[in-house]
Amino acid sequence: MAEFWAQYGSLLIEGTRDTLIMTGVSTFFAYVLGLPMGVLLNITQAHGIWPNKWVNRILGWIVNVGRSMPFIILMIAIMPFTKLVVGTKIGVPGAIVPLVVSAAPFIARMVETSLSEIDAGVVEAARSMGASRMQIVRKVFLPEALPSLILGASISIITILSYTAIAGAIGAGGLGDLAIRYGYQRNVPSMMWTTVLLILVLVQVIQSLFSWLSVKMDKRLR
Repeated sequence: MAEFWAQYGSLLIEGTRDTLIMTGVSTFFAYVLGLPMGVLLNITQAHGIWPNKWVNRILGWIVNVGRSMPFIILMIAIMPFTKLVVGTKIGVPGAIVPLVVSAAPFIARMVETSLSEIDAGVVEAARSMGASRMQIVRKVFLPEALPSLILGASISIITILSYTAIAGAIGAGGLGDLAIRYGYQRNVPSMMWTTVLLILVLVQVIQSLFSWLSVKMDKRLR
């Protein structure tokens, strides 16, 4: 064990760091895009606060196409766009762009679902008091759906984390890259299982943290 960590410890630390960077940065920008998309999907429904059939259909089609595209194919397909945006197709920066493009539609659907769980009576009460659409979104939708949004965030982050492992297959770095290069190509089983263990630990920490936050933010449990 000591020999293994002496030989591969620095690589594992670097791989964990790269995985966390890819996951964190990608999650942030995916929510910058996905959160407004999810809100629009909800409020433009026929029973929403801003019914708009064409906006809902077009946005829904974009989200469905984005969600249906396998990540590894998407990553390869948009490599020219990735290079245009960040200047490279590989490494951590090269993985962030396709991670954002892939995760944003998924997040949009998660947000739409969370907002759909809000009691319609609360929304109607806000409208009867003269609240504007933006005020309803900011002061009713997002606060009321916060526990569900937090749980959705844990699922989104874990999904992005799993995508980083796939990105490692084509030179993105991170734990997925180590598992492939050392665990598979160089036949070092201990490296493969160590990277798997580290990813499992990260998933468990994320899930536990966001579950705790969701309970803390749920007004019904106070």
